[in-house]
Amino acid sequence: MSTASSTRLLIIDPQNDFCDLPGLSLPGPQQGGAVAPLPALPVPGADADMRRLADLIERIGAGLAGIEVSLDSHHPMDIAHPGWWRDESDQMPAPFTVIGVDDLASGRWRTRDPAVQQRSLDYVRRLKEQGRYALVVWPEHCLIGHWGHNLHAAVAESLDRWSRAQGKTVDYLFKGSNPFTEHYSALRAEVPDPADPATLPSPGLLARLAGAERVLVAGEALSHCVASTVRDLADALGPAWVKRLVLLSDASSPVAGFESLGRSFVDDMRSRGARFARCADLSS
Repeated sequence: MSTASSTRLLIIDPQNDFCDLPGLSLPGPQQGGAVAPLPALPVPGADADMRRLADLIERIGAGLAGIEVSLDSHHPMDIAHPGWWRDESDQMPAPFTVIGVDDLASGRWRTRDPAVQQRSLDYVRRLKEQGRYALVVWPEHCLIGHWGHNLHAAVAESLDRWSRAQGKTVDYLFKGSNPFTEHYSALRAEVPDPADPATLPSPGLLARLAGAERVLVAGEALSHCVASTVRDLADALGPAWVKRLVLLSDASSPVAGFESLGRSFVDDMRSRGARFARCADLSS
């Protein structure tokens, strides 16, 4: 499969905290006695995904009209992080705890800051009404300014080389800095805040992708941020646009324990006319 002159590459959250980087399964000394950083939410297979993606950019970069990259960007205090919540014993929830409307109504969980209790309850209610995702308490991840927020090194290097060789800039989109809403999709937050433009659909991203003859999609994780982004784009841009999508099946993996969400997304997009390819199937 060859790339078209107006092909764009969309990369979702290719960040250290999502990558099962080799040699970082246990803390270890680095130069100067520092402790090696650990990925906060490693996705099995993500390191290999990102290395294949980096190789793809090197190989077909001259045929890419543009590259879009979303970056998950969080504060420690976030509605989907443990520090936001307390139980009856004033303990934080363990990572991967699911918090629903009944949990708040019963008092099983409450917000650390009483001033945001009602807003948080309203948010969880909205999630239930939408039926997309329940509120999952994730480990603190992709904290702004930290190592885990950085791009996977191989992807970062390939993007820099592409930019210099093509004389173009990579379009970066930061998502997730509003602490009152999750922001899986690169297009919009789970519950957009009209007062915060960063949580609303990006007209620039929509316009760039709408005008492409082909859109290649890769990134982490297949079960959550990739799935939410692609579904939102498909809903916004319509059935004809979906047929221009090529999802790179060996450059995206699901979060462990959420494999069924990844399979459901793949089945959904295949039924809507999206195509799937391996990185090696693409040529310049």
